[in-house]
Amino acid sequence: MPIQRLRIAGYRSVRQLSLELGPMNVIVGANGSGKTNLYRALFLLAAAAEGRLARTLAEEGGTPSVMWAGPRQKHKPVRLMVEVEMAELVYELSCGIVPFDPTPPVVDPFCLDPEVKTEHLWAISGGRKVVLMERKDRTAFMRDVEGKRVTFPTELWSAESVLDQLGEPHRFPRLSEVQRTFSAWRFYHHFRTDPDAPMRHPRVGVRTPVLAHDGADLAAALQTILQIGDGRALARGIEDAFPGAKLEVRSEEGRFSVLLHMPGLSRPMAAAELSDGTLRYLCLLAALLSPRPPEFLALNEPETSLHPDLMAPLGKLIQNAARFSQVWVTTHSEALARGIAQATRCEPMYLVKQDGATRVEGSAEEEPE
Repeated sequence: MPIQRLRIAGYRSVRQLSLELGPMNVIVGANGSGKTNLYRALFLLAAAAEGRLARTLAEEGGTPSVMWAGPRQKHKPVRLMVEVEMAELVYELSCGIVPFDPTPPVVDPFCLDPEVKTEHLWAISGGRKVVLMERKDRTAFMRDVEGKRVTFPTELWSAESVLDQLGEPHRFPRLSEVQRTFSAWRFYHHFRTDPDAPMRHPRVGVRTPVLAHDGADLAAALQTILQIGDGRALARGIEDAFPGAKLEVRSEEGRFSVLLHMPGLSRPMAAAELSDGTLRYLCLLAALLSPRPPEFLALNEPETSLHPDLMAPLGKLIQNAARFSQVWVTTHSEALARGIAQATRCEPMYLVKQDGATRVEGSAEEEPE
């Protein structure tokens, strides 16, 4: 189910924003414009579907620190809201802050956890919304496989989504479908390339059609592409980036390692010797040429550490990935954005900051609800 529209409110620098999405989406902006906040808002939905909403917000400093910090309407509750509209379904998640209890000596040690206040799933039918699931605090109502409105059988955990607490998915097929869809989305925003990074050293590997988010299983993922994926596209990606170079993946007693044969050198370069940029490009190759492409693939600033000469080869890889997946790219590289736009006829969306709030350049300002 491709995403047709994304709505975000009350999240970091995003006061209120609505974006129409297509098969290829390029978000451009300077540092601090809010690109990553849009990316992470989508990531929150995938985390919620896997029961990692509270942990993900904790990694960002806790729920209070991710809320919109600018001026708010008086007497309005503090809320973080993310909504995605798909072909036939609309899902919305709204979170608040754990209420402060000034009564001593009770102090909640988990006061930075989120509280899911409301959650909705609607079906689009004849131009109108039909409620399939409605949650308020720890209670939810949903329609079962027969279309009957039933109450969720247990009290919900306030810090996580209904999606992760669905005990009988066969009874609620549309809700289960959304959970599977969000869980299958793929995000890449950090490849670990420090000297101790796993990808720099031989590792026990298994067949790996999906690269790990940090690139730890890079060698196994590349070997999997060579065996069951598009090995020719992989070779072209290497040639476009490093003319004359050849990729080698060695397996010694099940331990995999990456080597790169460079023209003019008498021996191959091991992963431990490769630059951060070269390793990150190899990770992007593995991610974008996955033998099991996802429905939705998001890359956050993939140009990080890459030489400007690699923008064109990277753009070609992203263009190819858009044949199989809906693709989201945030970048501050004009060269990468222009290359993707020309190849895919996708108009980049440029972000700006106005009064501390992230906006799409040229769009009318939306009033918060």
